[in-house]
Amino acid sequence: MKQGVLGTNVIAQVALIVRDIEKTSRKMADIFGVEKPQWFWTDPPEKAQTRYRGESSPARAKLAFFDMGSLQLELIEPDEHPSTWREFLDTHGEGVHHIAFVVKGMQDKIQALEKRGMPLVQTGEYTGGRYAYIDAVNDLKVMLELLENDNE
Repeated sequence: MKQGVLGTNVIAQVALIVRDIEKTSRKMADIFGVEKPQWFWTDPPEKAQTRYRGESSPARAKLAFFDMGSLQLELIEPDEHPSTWREFLDTHGEGVHHIAFVVKGMQDKIQALEKRGMPLVQTGEYTGGRYAYIDAVNDLKVMLELLENDNE
């Protein structure tokens, strides 16, 4: 089966931007019949090295993850600093922000997507890897997140 530009066709995660991560995760846990995950802050700026639209940003967010079988559901509550998360919340309100794929060779994937008119919006580091958000909304109707883990 053809893998396409990303080298995979397996969606690892769907992420929602929310205003109140505690309230939303409590309601989701109740409806889905699962344990409510503890939320946590993304890494501090000196570790995350977040870049938003080409500029360094101290942006952070609260994150909570629900493991839903083969797919992970991520909740993101952004802080007030410039980020794709804050921009989405301010522009669209709460809702689906991105779908994520675990990739190898992230820089090559970013370049291939940019050549197709899908620009890089934000990058950052997390313990054990890095992420990149690609604006694919015009063509795919959703933002893409590329996740590259050090141990894979």
